[in-house]
Amino acid sequence: MRYSIRKQFAGIFIGLMAGTMLLCWFINSTFLERFYFANKQEVVMAAYGQLNEAAQSGSISTDDFNVHLQQLSATYNISILILDEDSETIRVSGGDPSMLRADLWSHIIFDAYDEAKVESSSDGQQSSPSQSGRVLRTTRVLARNESPFYLMQVVTSIRVNVDYLDMWGFLENGNLFFIRTALESMRDSTDISSRFLAYVGILATIVCGVVIWLVSKKITDPILELAHISERMAHLDFDARYQGKSFNEIAVLGNHMNELADALESTISELKTANNELQKDIEKKNQIDEMRKEFLANVSHELKTPIALIQGYAEGLKEGINDDAESREFYCDVIMDESAKMNNMVKKLLTLNQLEFGNDVVTMERFDIVALIRNYIQSADILVKQNEATVNFDETDPVYVWGDEFKTEEVVMNYFSNALNHLDGDRVVDIKLKKQDKTVRISVFNTGIPIPEDSLPHLWEKFYKVDKARTREYGGSGVGLSIVKAIQDSIHQKYGVINYENGVEFWFEMELVEEGTGNQAS
Repeated sequence: MRYSIRKQFAGIFIGLMAGTMLLCWFINSTFLERFYFANKQEVVMAAYGQLNEAAQSGSISTDDFNVHLQQLSATYNISILILDEDSETIRVSGGDPSMLRADLWSHIIFDAYDEAKVESSSDGQQSSPSQSGRVLRTTRVLARNESPFYLMQVVTSIRVNVDYLDMWGFLENGNLFFIRTALESMRDSTDISSRFLAYVGILATIVCGVVIWLVSKKITDPILELAHISERMAHLDFDARYQGKSFNEIAVLGNHMNELADALESTISELKTANNELQKDIEKKNQIDEMRKEFLANVSHELKTPIALIQGYAEGLKEGINDDAESREFYCDVIMDESAKMNNMVKKLLTLNQLEFGNDVVTMERFDIVALIRNYIQSADILVKQNEATVNFDETDPVYVWGDEFKTEEVVMNYFSNALNHLDGDRVVDIKLKKQDKTVRISVFNTGIPIPEDSLPHLWEKFYKVDKARTREYGGSGVGLSIVKAIQDSIHQKYGVINYENGVEFWFEMELVEEGTGNQAS
C-alpha cells in the first residue's frame, strides 16, 4: 500500500526516537561540561570546608584524618597539600608533593604580582607577566576571600599544557593549603559520554525501529482483515466475520462490523419481505376498487329509499291526490324528513371519506374533556327530553387531554345519539371518566337490549346495521361508528364496546396531559 499505516507508524516512531536522541546528545554536549565544572567547584569548596573544620578542631595531624584525606582524594580525583607555618608539609594526598609545593609557591609569588599589576593598571585588565620560572598561567578567577584568605581559579600548566582547577590560601589555624583537580578528565568524560550517547541512540533507534515494525504488524493485520471484510460486505456477502481474539479498540471495531453485517443482512431480509408485502398491496388495489364499487352500491341503496319517497310524495302533491290541507302538510313533512336524512347521510359520508383518505388535518391541542361533554349534554337537552332519558355525568373537575377538540366532540355526539336511539328499560345514559396511566377512558352506557355477540366485530364497518328496521325508524345510516373508528385511528387511540346484561357501553380513550404541562385535575 502506498500510504501504509504500518510504514507511517514506524516512520513516526523512528523519527521521534531519533529526534529525542539528537536532543539528548545536544544537551549533553552543550551543558554536561558546565555541569561537571560546577560540580568540581562544589567538591573543591567542600574539601576546603572539611580542611578548615579539621584545622579548627586540631585533628588535621591525626592518622584518622589522613585516612579521610586519602579517601577524599581518591573519591573526587583531587590533590591536597597542607603546609605549616614553617612551610613544612603536614599532609599530602593525590599527587606529587614536590610538584604541588612548586605550583603552590608559584601561586603565592606570581598571583600577588598579578593582583598588584591589576590594581595599578589604568584599564583594569589583567596582564600575564613574563617572569622566568613561572609554570602556571591564570585564565579565570572563580572565587576569592580575604579572611581567611583563599583564591579559586582556573589555571593552565605551562609545563604540560593542562588545565587545572586550583584553590589555595590559608586555613583558620594559619596553615597553607593547596587543592587541585584536573579539568582534562572532565572534558574527556564529557566527550566519552557524548559519543556513548550517540552510539546508544543510533543502536536504540535501529532496534526500536525493527521492534516497532514487527509490533505494528499485529496492529495493521487486523485492520487489513477488517478492510477485506468491508469489501465483501460491499458486494453483499455477509458471511465474513472478524475472528480476532484481542480486547483492544480494533477488536471492538471488528465486533461492531460483525453486528453491522448481521444488521444489514436482517435489513435486506426485511426489505425483501417489504417488497413481498408491496406486491400484496398491489394485489389489494383491485380489492380496494371492488370495495369502492360496493361502497357506491351501498350509498345508492341507502339513498334510493328516501329519493323514492320524496319523488312519490312530490308527485302526489303535484297531482292533487289529497286536496285537504292536512294531507298536503303530511306530504311536505315526509319530504322534508327524508331530505334531512339524505343531507345527514351525505355529510357523514363526506366526513368519513376525508378521514379515511387522510384529507382531513388533525389538530392536536390541549382541552378540557369534562367541559366538552357537559357543553354537549346541555346542547342535546331537547333530544334527551324527547327520548324521556335520564343522563348521569358526575365529573366536575377539569381533565385535560391531547386531541382534536372538534373531532372528539363528534365522537361524543355519535356515542350519545346512539345511546339515545337504543334506550330501553330504565332509559338511563351514564357517562363516566376513568383515568389510567397515561390515558383517560370515556364511556357512554345506555340501558337496553345487548348487541348480539356475532354483530360486535362488524359494528365499525360502514353501513352495518344490527336492527335495520329500528335504524330506519330513527334515521340512522350505519356510518356513525365508522366515523368514530376513523377519528380514533387518526390520533392512535383505542375504542370499543362492552355488552352488559342490562345495556351496552361504548368507550374511547384520550391521551392525558402530563402534570406540570397544564392545569390538570389530580
